[in-house]
Amino acid sequence: MLVIDQNGTKLGTMSAREAQKIAYDSDLDLVKIAPMAKPPVCRIMDYGKYCFEQQKREKEARKNQKVVSVKEIRMFSAIDTHDFQTKVNQAKKFLQGGDKLKVSVRFRKRAIAHPQIGEELLKRFQEACQDVGVVEKPAKMEGRSMVMFISPKASK
Repeated sequence: MLVIDQNGTKLGTMSAREAQKIAYDSDLDLVKIAPMAKPPVCRIMDYGKYCFEQQKREKEARKNQKVVSVKEIRMFSAIDTHDFQTKVNQAKKFLQGGDKLKVSVRFRKRAIAHPQIGEELLKRFQEACQDVGVVEKPAKMEGRSMVMFISPKASK
């Protein structure tokens, strides 16, 4: 097997017993890095320290990533103008915070016979939010509600 010491210099090809003895003499571990290579590659290192640094890197990477959540705004097909404006303001706040938005219009009782009202409402909603968001999935009926997805605009 090919052996590399803790500094990264090649010690050459030797038996596993010899490599283990060198690692033991320097109070380090012998770790097989590439077992399928011809000859297999082993490295002399402090394995505990290596694992700790690996965990630290993973934790740092998790800290730097942004979790995007989906917020939902529900409206009914017969919504008043002030209520509509309140929902638009809430949606803008969510989109500026970097969250995706699911906007749904529920149809009660016989209102389901007029889906064009819901389409018109969602179109108005889309126009009101177009400065901060972009439509990801257009309006579509799902059961008794019409749903549209809006994602925040890419910040420059």
